[in-house]
Amino acid sequence: MLTKFKFTQKALEALPPHPLASKATDQEYSDTVVIGLKLLVGKKGNKRFLFRYHLRNRKCSTSLGTFGAISVDEARVLANQYKALVSQGRDPKQERDEFKNRICFGEFIHQHYLPHARSYKRSIDSDESKFKHYLLPKFGDVPLADITTKQVQNYHNFIKAKLSPATANRHLSLLHRIFNLAMQWGYLEKNVCTGINKFQENNKHQRFLNNEEIRNLFYAADSDDNIYAATYVKILLLTGVRRSEGLGMKWDHLQLDGPKPMWYVPHTKSGKSRYVILNPMAVEILKSLPKVYGNPYVFVGKVAGQPIINPIKAFKRMLDLVGIESNFRLHDLRHTHASLIINNGGTLYDVQSALAHANSSISERYAHLSEENRLRTSYNISSVVAGAIKTR
Repeated sequence: MLTKFKFTQKALEALPPHPLASKATDQEYSDTVVIGLKLLVGKKGNKRFLFRYHLRNRKCSTSLGTFGAISVDEARVLANQYKALVSQGRDPKQERDEFKNRICFGEFIHQHYLPHARSYKRSIDSDESKFKHYLLPKFGDVPLADITTKQVQNYHNFIKAKLSPATANRHLSLLHRIFNLAMQWGYLEKNVCTGINKFQENNKHQRFLNNEEIRNLFYAADSDDNIYAATYVKILLLTGVRRSEGLGMKWDHLQLDGPKPMWYVPHTKSGKSRYVILNPMAVEILKSLPKVYGNPYVFVGKVAGQPIINPIKAFKRMLDLVGIESNFRLHDLRHTHASLIINNGGTLYDVQSALAHANSSISERYAHLSEENRLRTSYNISSVVAGAIKTR
């Protein structure tokens, strides 16, 4: 196989993985345009640029970044910059490593990760919250290159103990993404999160309100001083939407009159828009809510022009007033909505549609409720058939 040729994007994309049976870890290819520019292709097909050079009678090399994260042209620019340093008797790898060791985790987050993530990531607010309350206090002043796998593992364990296994796994995923980007951008040689196993998550936490508790919660909402937070809680239960979807409700997105009242949700967890059917009770509650001039949001917050930021305090007041346990979550209103669908003759497909689950497997958590409904249906069929036989 030809190992020296003019690098192009198309040619490098077509290179096959290095054979698994080979003793060498990678196959090395050389660019004929910029001498010293190499591409290493691993056995899993991973491709990374390398610059090889001689300095003080020593053979040296330094990584430039992964193919895809940087283009052929960008790799050539970097290689030429390093060649210029070598011609001055300077070691590009040593200077790059010194620079990497100077940049701290916090600097990397503010100067590189956040500007990049804000351009595409819808959950950036969640990331920023993790940084503010946990990650920056822990790693902010630590040089990025000094963070070890053991430190990340200890942090993962700490978040599990303090919050939950699921939350700890979200933090680990975020760190994994950060270190991956640091590798692609040439700040790190490896991802220290690699090899850390996620915790097993208990996603079966389901707490449903019974009819009496629903009645009591609505009573507590009617008694609360924050009318917007109170209405928000009611709408979550009546529609089954996610917390963030409810907070983003705008008057312009509501169609409250006509035969089919609807709510247009422009952004969901999946990134797709959808329409939510508004039942008569939801319509009545929304129509009774006063609008605030200049604020497009339905559930008005303290900041002008913005919705409620955190309705948790008001929600906890309502729970406390009627004696519902304090660990009952706003998200459990979504579970309650699903249970009401099943217990009133709906199917798992109806749950999937109402809650906008991406696939049916997510709705399967409510299968035990569906089984009870199917049992009643089966008994009803038995009665119908028995009645039909007797009438002959």
